[in-house]
Amino acid sequence: MSNVRLEDLLGYIAQGRIMDAMNEFYADSVVMEEPMYGRTEGLAANLTREEGFVNSIKEFKGFEVLRQGTSETSAFYESTMDWVGVDDVTYHIEQVAVQEWQDGKIVYERFYYNMG
Repeated sequence: MSNVRLEDLLGYIAQGRIMDAMNEFYADSVVMEEPMYGRTEGLAANLTREEGFVNSIKEFKGFEVLRQGTSETSAFYESTMDWVGVDDVTYHIEQVAVQEWQDGKIVYERFYYNMG
């Protein structure tokens, strides 16, 4: 059985259950990197950062996975996400996430997207 649980993770995100996904699929020692926030180490710090993002969402509009792939210890997915912020601005992001998994949890994740 693969240690990568990508389908389960993507299901949580599609339902807007981002904080649940963080608690279920991310290791205590996870390192996450993305253009807007840089490198964040540890689950606690990543939960705080992600909570700030979730609290900025007024209405979650959708999440679509365009491509995905897995191996025994890694995964990637290309997606789009749309939401309305508490500032009443509509946001659309196109991104790629690359992950390393260990014992059914993400230990490293890097997001690639254009900040423009």
